[in-house]
Amino acid sequence: MKNMTSAQLYLRLLGYVKPYWVEFAASIIGIALVAASEVVLPMAIKPFLDGTFVEKDPFLMKWIPIGIVGIFFLRGIGAFVGAFASAWVGNKVVLDLRAEMFRKILRLPTGFFDNSMTGNLISKITFDVTQVTNAATQVVNVLIKDFLILFGLMAWLLYLNWKLTLITFLMVPPIAIVVRVFNVRLRNMSRRSQEAMGDINNVLQEAIECHKVVKIFGGKDYESKRFFEASNRFRGFVMKQAAAGAANVPITQILVAIATAVVIYQVTLQASADRTTVGGFVSFIGAMLLLSAPLKRLAGVSEHLQRGLAASESVFGLIDQETEQDTGTIQLGRAQGALVFENVSLQYEQTEGEALSNINLQIQPGETIALVGQSGSGKTSLANLIPRFYQPSSGRILLDGHDLGQITLSSLRANVGLVSQDVSLFNDTIAANIAYGAQAGVSEAQIIEAAEAAHAMEFIRALPEGMNTLVGENGVRLSGGQRQRLAIARTLLKNAPVLILDEATSALDTESERAVQEGLETLMQGRTTIVIAHRLSTIEKADRIVVLDQGEIVETGTHAELVAREGVYSKLQSLQFSEEN
Repeated sequence: MKNMTSAQLYLRLLGYVKPYWVEFAASIIGIALVAASEVVLPMAIKPFLDGTFVEKDPFLMKWIPIGIVGIFFLRGIGAFVGAFASAWVGNKVVLDLRAEMFRKILRLPTGFFDNSMTGNLISKITFDVTQVTNAATQVVNVLIKDFLILFGLMAWLLYLNWKLTLITFLMVPPIAIVVRVFNVRLRNMSRRSQEAMGDINNVLQEAIECHKVVKIFGGKDYESKRFFEASNRFRGFVMKQAAAGAANVPITQILVAIATAVVIYQVTLQASADRTTVGGFVSFIGAMLLLSAPLKRLAGVSEHLQRGLAASESVFGLIDQETEQDTGTIQLGRAQGALVFENVSLQYEQTEGEALSNINLQIQPGETIALVGQSGSGKTSLANLIPRFYQPSSGRILLDGHDLGQITLSSLRANVGLVSQDVSLFNDTIAANIAYGAQAGVSEAQIIEAAEAAHAMEFIRALPEGMNTLVGENGVRLSGGQRQRLAIARTLLKNAPVLILDEATSALDTESERAVQEGLETLMQGRTTIVIAHRLSTIEKADRIVVLDQGEIVETGTHAELVAREGVYSKLQSLQFSEEN
């Protein structure tokens, strides 16, 4: 997000209020009634006192008390309408911002998540966006209401005694300076408190997700210390905000009190010299005293405004992130599965050296290619380029003769199935996890067929609620092997022509692996399959084995050819065989 001034930031924020201008206008009308009632009260004092105690006017004695009740009745209606409509608009703005932020997150590139902390992203949606509400609606309401009150009271004071009223204007410049100084402080502390809240979420998330590691390695004291330090840092910034906000108001009030004291002293001198009536005296003093409340609120509103603007910077910073590049125009139907890598290199952001260097590889439709190499050799990086999780730094990849960059992301990924070593399940039913996304409308028979092929029905039938069993957060209620088989069933149901199996059987015991391997072999027939496996015994039947080392292809051939060559693959196999023994 480009640097925006406070005015630009606020105008952008008000753009989210615009769709609800009718409700917002209702809140403005409501607070205008409240403001008018506050101005009318000191105006009514003068005729009431002069008309009753001096002139003994029976009409005024009868109707002014009734009028006061009517004023407060209208004030009550205005207060309710203003508060309710303002809250309604504010919550709608938060809802819209949250929805837009979540849609943005779903469209962000994979590289963004590599360089972002999950807790900070969660904090932006759950915490930062709520800080926007005050700035979007309530601050506007306070500004309008109190400016109307100030304008009305000042006009009445000018009418009563313009010379004395001018004294009150002397406090405007020092108040403006005080507000300016505290605004800078409040904005900085608001930014830092939001960052600190992100740190709290990070510690909390890690402690929950890694609770087994915390327990087994005795990390409870360490995590408690981390959480306390993050929470205390947040508390410190909040207290600095509170100190700035708390000091802002009394300083403003002192300045107002000085001006008020001077004016009251002058008024009492005029009253003693009979240059003003009782009603005029009380009305003037009442109006002067009523000035302090809106001035206090206007001085205090800067705290909420700066907190909201700091939150807006955070929110719009996420909204303005660049989405995945989808410049493709080709709507690919069902692909044949021919893949060609031409001089492909890949370098991740904020890293030195290339993850892949000058990759040249041709894969025929229906061919099974196994990627082999030590950890960090580039196997997963190569596979991640196919669904365009990352863009090549140089070179290009073709699918059925089309450059992947020219194919729309949706049609490209519709042709790719993925089972990774990190199984991702949602806190939903087993059926919903298998028939996920575009497959959500398939029949139960198709879901069962996919589960059967993945050898998942063996444990699904044993569950009390079968397919309707909730799996828990990321499948926590299932074993590792069960989660892996659900992921395989999901890919089987998708029936994509290109498959990526990244350690697809890594979480299975020997018996389950054998059963799932049979299902995978059936699935792989007639489909282009990229298999990544550390256990070389699982890829011996591959049509070709591609050996990677430090991001480069160093060997290619069948299992027998590579063993006979006695190169890198042969050494890897010998090393793994000796380790297993």
